[in-house]
This record gives sequence, structure tokens and C-alpha cells, in this order.
Amino acid sequence: MGRFLRDQGLSIVFLAIFLAALIGQSFAGFANNNEELQLHNLAPIGYWDFVTSSDFLVDVAENWQSEFLQFFLFILATIWLVQRGSPESKNPGDEGVGTDAEQLIGSHARPDSPSWARVGGAAGWVYSNSLLLVMGAIFLLSWFAQSLGGTTVANEQNALHGMPPETWLQYVASPEFWNRTLQNWQSEFLAVGAMIAFSIYLRQRGSSESKPVGTPHHTSSVESE
Repeated sequence: MGRFLRDQGLSIVFLAIFLAALIGQSFAGFANNNEELQLHNLAPIGYWDFVTSSDFLVDVAENWQSEFLQFFLFILATIWLVQRGSPESKNPGDEGVGTDAEQLIGSHARPDSPSWARVGGAAGWVYSNSLLLVMGAIFLLSWFAQSLGGTTVANEQNALHGMPPETWLQYVASPEFWNRTLQNWQSEFLAVGAMIAFSIYLRQRGSSESKPVGTPHHTSSVESE
């Protein structure tokens, strides 16, 4: 068990702090939601009713979709684009998907390579692009969930103010939806761009996301090995 925890420590820690933050968000959102209801002279709701509500779904899905969009675009961009000196990038000249020999695909696979790396055709293509496909799928599902939940919340607000309900398409085309969405997207893109640029000149000893401390600024961690 000790070895398992050591070998999986990074995943376990981030899963734990994710769950802690999600639970904390649910209690904080529950309290805030009931405060809003009281301001409108409405009866408070129970915790379970809140965490299964569209309000909570929107808040969660809104953040998830922006995070997975960030990783989807970063994975896609790093196939074809480079940033000299950044450990987040391949070396200039290495753009593209690489050869089968470089990627250890098909006859070039090692004995301990994943079995799907030896498969050709459509199945081999899917496995070769599986990270991008899964990230993109989670983004789309989260975005769709956000839009459905947001439509429900918007119509609840419309009902309180005596306004007609909106369709899903009307809500998705509304300024409110895109204001909430783009607020999240711009912050994610800024964070990725800052990480790429800062990692050229700044170091964190011992982190896999940083070059070795003495590596020249113009050299990536790959080139220094």
C-alpha cells in the first residue's frame, strides 16, 4: 500500500483536493442560495435539493468546460507550434505528429508498449489521438450541461419576473451565457500562456514542469538531457 501511494501520489493528492474543493463549494453555494431565497421571501431548500439543482450544475460545469477546453487546445497546439526555451514545448524543428519510429507505433513498438500501439487502422488512429479526443469530449459534455442548466436557471428567473421562458437556443445565443463563458475562457488561456512564457526564464527546483535550474533560457529541458 505504501508503494502504491508513493507511485500514485500526484493523482491521489489532486483527486483529494478536488473533492474537498467540490464539497466546500457545495456547502458555500448552499448557504448563499438560501440567503438569496430569504431576500426574496422564499422558503429555503435542503442541501440535497441544492446539489441536484440547475444552479449547482451550472456553477460546476461552467468551470469544468473551461478547464478541459484549455487542455484540449494546449494539447492540439503543441503538436504544431513550439516555444523555444519552454519545457512546455517541443524543440523547434520537431513540429508535427512524428514518425511511427519516434512514436513507437506498429512494428516499432517495444515489448512493454501498450497493446493498442501495435494496432493499425482506425483503432490505432483513435488510440494515437485518445488524449485529445477524451479532453474534447469532456469539454463538449460539460459545455452542454452548463448550457442546459443555465437555460433552466434563466427560465426560473424569468418566471420570478413575469417574463416568458427562453428556448435552449435563445439562452445559448444570449449575452448572459457568453459573458459567463468567456470570463472563464480568458482566464484559462492567460494561465496557459503565462506558464509557457514564465517557464522559459523562471525555475522551480525539483518540479517536472520546470527546466533544471542551470539550463540556459533558450534551451528546453529536452535539449538539456
